[in-house]
Amino acid sequence: MHFFSRLKYIVWVIVGLFFLAFIFSWTTTYEPEELDYGLTYSLKQSRDLGFDWQTVYTAMLDELKVEKLRLPAYWDELEATRGQYDWSALDWQIDEAEKRGVELIIVIGQRVPRWPECHLPDWAESLNEADRQAATLEHITQTITRYKNNAAIRYWQIENEPFLKYFGTCPEFDKKFLDREIALAHSLDTRPIIVTDSGELSLWIPAARRADIFGTTMYLNTYSRVMQSYIRYPITEVFFRIKKNITNLFANPQDWIVIELQGEPWGKQAFQTLTKKEREQTMSEEKFQEMIDFLPKTGFKTFYWWGVEYWYWEKETQHNPFYWDKAKQLFQN
Repeated sequence: MHFFSRLKYIVWVIVGLFFLAFIFSWTTTYEPEELDYGLTYSLKQSRDLGFDWQTVYTAMLDELKVEKLRLPAYWDELEATRGQYDWSALDWQIDEAEKRGVELIIVIGQRVPRWPECHLPDWAESLNEADRQAATLEHITQTITRYKNNAAIRYWQIENEPFLKYFGTCPEFDKKFLDREIALAHSLDTRPIIVTDSGELSLWIPAARRADIFGTTMYLNTYSRVMQSYIRYPITEVFFRIKKNITNLFANPQDWIVIELQGEPWGKQAFQTLTKKEREQTMSEEKFQEMIDFLPKTGFKTFYWWGVEYWYWEKETQHNPFYWDKAKQLFQN
């Protein structure tokens, strides 16, 4: 009898867990044609690939017809010399987007998209923590003040995946300072603030509690430095629905978006140094389609692709227009 009592208890626990999983996985899902797509663009990445960054940017706007775009405000380029600002590159990007009716997210702070994650000017690297934080707040102030009257800008993003502390070459993370950055941005402008976190490697709750708009990453195939091998995360669409619903018990952002959707290889080194076979371990035509098919049941509606520079590189240097043409279909449909 004792054995059967324990067995009965275990069965009820399993049933309860399945019930909770069902409850937490329930959320609105979408048809493929209902999804909204955007892009993240990095002039640094375009330059690193050997392209004229303005040519890539113009092709992205005019050929892909993107309507939502995320742009990093690279502090090391805006203020290479302390107190001397060069806004020309960011001005040009914003102006060209505005001409075409593109809505923008501007990412500000020490940590913004693309490796090495933190893009501090050399002079700021040598400051002590207090002075570096003061300089960062001044950078945020200067950027928001300059662009806050531009109607194309819909959101400010403060830092990029700030809670992913072990990834990138960055100063030690300080939650209280992140709160100061967000408070400053709110004091300077009324636009919503986006705070982002890793979809697969973080808890979401600390970031979502600070966000007007919460943004997650979404990756399926990657290279694991811990395992020293290529892996596919053992997750389905339900993983993101459950995680979103659990986070929503502790945080209440106005909206939830996928801010970084895998559209390029994630190998053991930069993709342009990998063979075609190595690149296809984490991004191939089949894997790109797998990602597209994955999205409607994740519980998210808006997705910003990561990898437009890769698509252009494949088209121009590998004579493979698949990704570029597939993206064109997505954006224009």
